[in-house]
Amino acid sequence: MKKIYDSAAEALDGILFDGMLIAAGGFGLCGIPELLIDAIKEAGTKDLTVASNNAGVDDFGLGVLLQTKQVKKMMSSYVGENAEFMRQYLSGELELEFNPQGTLAERMRAGGSGIPGFYTKTGVGTQIAEGKEVKQFHGEDYILEEGIFADLSIVKAWKADDTGNLIFRKTARNFNPPAAMCGKICVAEVEEIVPRGSLDPDHIHLPGIYVHRLIQGEHEKRIEKVTTRAKENA
Repeated sequence: MKKIYDSAAEALDGILFDGMLIAAGGFGLCGIPELLIDAIKEAGTKDLTVASNNAGVDDFGLGVLLQTKQVKKMMSSYVGENAEFMRQYLSGELELEFNPQGTLAERMRAGGSGIPGFYTKTGVGTQIAEGKEVKQFHGEDYILEEGIFADLSIVKAWKADDTGNLIFRKTARNFNPPAAMCGKICVAEVEEIVPRGSLDPDHIHLPGIYVHRLIQGEHEKRIEKVTTRAKENA
């Protein structure tokens, strides 16, 4: 099975369709599949539902798909760095399904593990619980959350071998493994593809069985919010 493709556009060829559900890895601008996002923008695929921790910033990450109005609905935990997101949501142009951060990660992981639903205490007694089944365990209330089963997963990793085994670098692992797991098809972009057998099996974060297509590319790696200390007097 061919897994390595020459470009993001080639890797997504024949996969994209209007109205699809995409699970995207990343946290802020850390570990985001920026090349695949740009390819989706160029493809013009629309009416997308995107499950991601956040929506990037106005001109980078998933924010570029909001600018072109290709996203119909976001399933997210945090959307505070994107003015266009706020504008579209407040004007009724964009649907939003808020998820507690851990719940969103578990919904992706559950979908990737074939689990259609699970109970959690997070959100009990809040708006998150509205319309959801409530069940008691050991005298305490839990709400039912559904696993996410995406049409496509797009993720970014540090290294891969040609079978798609992935290694993520430090905090850039974030949402990428559960996002990769829950898609019917997973496309990964990486900084380096190494020969088969050169990765220590104990260091692999995501087995290649989850990864269907793979590209290598150059990444911008922006810093979402620069924080510096004032220079101390000599």
